[in-house]
Amino acid sequence: MKKTLLYTCLAGVLTAAVLAGCSKSAAGGKEAADGSVKAEESRAEGGGSEGKEELVFVNYRDIRDLNPHLYAGEMYAQEMLYETLVTITEDGYAPCLAESWTISEDGRTYTFKIRKGVTFSDGEVCDANAIKANFDAIIENKDRHTWLEMMNLLVGVSAPDAETFVIELSKPYYPMLTELGVTRPFAMISPKAMKDGSTKDGVNGYIGTGQYVLKESVTDEYAVFEANENYWGEKPKVKKITVKVIPDNQTRILALEKGEIDLIFGKNMIDADAVNKYKESSDFEVALSNPTSTRQIVLNTTNEILKDTAVRQALQHATNRQAISDGIFYGLEAPADTLFASSIPYCNIGLKAYAYDEKLAGEMLDEAGWVMGSGGVREKDGKALKLSLLYNSDSVTEKTIAEYLQSEYGKLGIGLEIKGEEEQSYRDNMKAGHFDMVFNICWGTPYDPQSSLAAMRQPVYGDFAAQQGLADKAEIDEAITEILVSTDETKRQELYTFVLTRLHEDAVYIPLTYECNKAIYTSDLKGVGFTQTQYEVPFGQMYFE
Repeated sequence: MKKTLLYTCLAGVLTAAVLAGCSKSAAGGKEAADGSVKAEESRAEGGGSEGKEELVFVNYRDIRDLNPHLYAGEMYAQEMLYETLVTITEDGYAPCLAESWTISEDGRTYTFKIRKGVTFSDGEVCDANAIKANFDAIIENKDRHTWLEMMNLLVGVSAPDAETFVIELSKPYYPMLTELGVTRPFAMISPKAMKDGSTKDGVNGYIGTGQYVLKESVTDEYAVFEANENYWGEKPKVKKITVKVIPDNQTRILALEKGEIDLIFGKNMIDADAVNKYKESSDFEVALSNPTSTRQIVLNTTNEILKDTAVRQALQHATNRQAISDGIFYGLEAPADTLFASSIPYCNIGLKAYAYDEKLAGEMLDEAGWVMGSGGVREKDGKALKLSLLYNSDSVTEKTIAEYLQSEYGKLGIGLEIKGEEEQSYRDNMKAGHFDMVFNICWGTPYDPQSSLAAMRQPVYGDFAAQQGLADKAEIDEAITEILVSTDETKRQELYTFVLTRLHEDAVYIPLTYECNKAIYTSDLKGVGFTQTQYEVPFGQMYFE
C-alpha cells in the first residue's frame, strides 16, 4: 500500500545494562542463513550495490497463507501484494483503491469513488464490482471478523455502478476508515482467485493490485517477490525482493554482516544488543520508530488473590520498569507509565504513574492482610501469596523479564512461578482466562486505542477474562461501546478519559515498556523508515545508492 514514511533517527545515549541481557542461541539457523541455491543466484544477478535493484530481506518464519481475508499470513507480505480502499498516513487518511469518498450527515453511509484503470496482477479489472465481491466474501465469514466493531454495525454493501461502492451501517462509527485501511481483512484479491466467490476456505492464488507479485516460494526457506509491471501507482525502485527464512536472531545478524542479506526489520526481529552494537557502525544503519505498542502484564481479577485491588496496585509499585528498560532493552524501549503511550490519540490524559516503590508495595500488602510468613512468602488466613506468570516460550525477552520479576517480587514475599508455553497454547490459555498473570502486548498502531478497547468486551484475547472480577466492568464496556459510535469529539474524549482512568485505577494492567519498530540495514540501502501501520515493511520507498 502507499503509505507516508516516517523517519525516526536513533538519538541519545543508550543506557548500559543493569540486568542480565537476552540469551542467544547460535544453533538452528545455519541452513536457512545459507539459503537456497536459487536465492543466492538471484542475488548475484543484482551485481554491485550501485543501482542495485534486488533486496534480500529476512524473516524468522515462512510467509505462510497470504489470503488477505484471513489471519495466518505474514502481514508484511500481504502488504506487498494487496491494497485497500484507503491508506493511513501521518496526516490522516489518503486515497488508495478509492480515489475519493463521502460520508453521509448521519455518519452511517460511506460512498467511495473507485479509482479507474486499476487491474489485479492477473489482468482482472479492479472496479466497484470486484470490491463488492471481496466484501461479500469477507461478510460470508463474518464471525471470524467480529473483533472489528464495524462488522457488528454493517447493514450491507452495494455497487450501484462500476465506479461506485457503498457501505451502510446501522450506527455511525468513527474508526471506520482506520479499519478499512489496515492490512486485513479489507484488502482486495482478484475475484478470479476466489473459490466460487468465497475466501473463507482458502484461495486459488495470491493475486492483488499491490506493488509486488509473489513469483516463487519454498516453505521455510525463501520467497521471491517481483515488482508488479502493471501497478497503477509509482513503480518501486527495488524490482526484486528475496525473503530468506532465518529463525535464529544471531544467525540473522551474521548473515547481515556477511552481506547475505540487506535488511532486518521488525520489533521482534532485532534485540537491543544488536541495535547497541551497530548504532555507530559505518557499514550499517539503525532506525527506530516512535512507540508502536505497550508491553504489559495482565492481571486476572477473578483470581482469589488478585481480586483485591490493593494487591494489584502493590504489584504495580513493586515493578521496576526503568530497570527493565535499561537492563533488558538498553533504554530502547522506554518505561511504560500507562496502558497506552501519551502519543496515542485520546490517551494524553495526565494519568499519574505507579512509581516504583518497594517499601510502599510492602506496606500496601501488609495493610491488605498479607504478612510475611516463616518461609519468606507472605500469608493471609493460612493462604500463601503465590501467583503464576504465563509467558510465550518462543519469546526470550518475556522469559528474561519473568525471571527478573520472579526475583524482585520474591524479595517482597510474593511467590511467583513462571510458566512458558508454546505460542498457540499460550494464546489459548490467555483467551480462556487460564492464568493468574500473563504477558501481552496491546494491539499497537493504528489499532490503538479503539480496537484494543473494543476487543475487551468479548473473549478475543485475555482482557475479557481478566476483567471479569471488576465491579465496574459493565460500566467500562458500556462506555467503550459509546465511544465507538460517538460523533461528538469532545464527548468521545470524555469517554476515553473515563475508560482509561478506570482501567488505570483498577490496576488490571502492569505496563512495562513501550515497544518500538526497529531496522538494521546495509548503509547503501536508502528510504528505510516506518509507516502508520507497524506491520508494514515499506519496500516501495526503498532504493540503493
